[in-house]
Amino acid sequence: MPTSTRTTPSETDALLSELRRQNWTLYVFGPKASPEVVAAVFRWKTCADVVILRGENDATAYRVPTMLGADVFAPELVSWQYHSSAVWTLRVALALAPAGDARAPMAFLRPDPLCFLPPELDRPVTVRPTSPSGATRRRDEATS
Repeated sequence: MPTSTRTTPSETDALLSELRRQNWTLYVFGPKASPEVVAAVFRWKTCADVVILRGENDATAYRVPTMLGADVFAPELVSWQYHSSAVWTLRVALALAPAGDARAPMAFLRPDPLCFLPPELDRPVTVRPTSPSGATRRRDEATS
């Protein structure tokens, strides 16, 4: 991802490490050394939180229902969406109330076009599920 003068890569890297620590799965689209897109998904029982990073200043996060056969990267509906820089999008996604919590978003919204991966983008060449060693469940995860 291209870097910005306002955000250091270490901030983005630290937030991506926090996603992995909280059991998000990372998807790298394109060459590992210079990916076109990096995405992360945290799956709840009935929905998923998704982050799409296209660059340091171009990122999207949303919560999508996960009905049978739903593609989290091509949502028909979302209950929440956010579009900003990579750092702010990661911060907001990590702070989002857990699914099932009274503070969790419950609306049904039409997803912004930024919620979709470009159709010409190849499937991920790298999928990095969180390893069991050192990983923790998302701290506010709802158990219901």
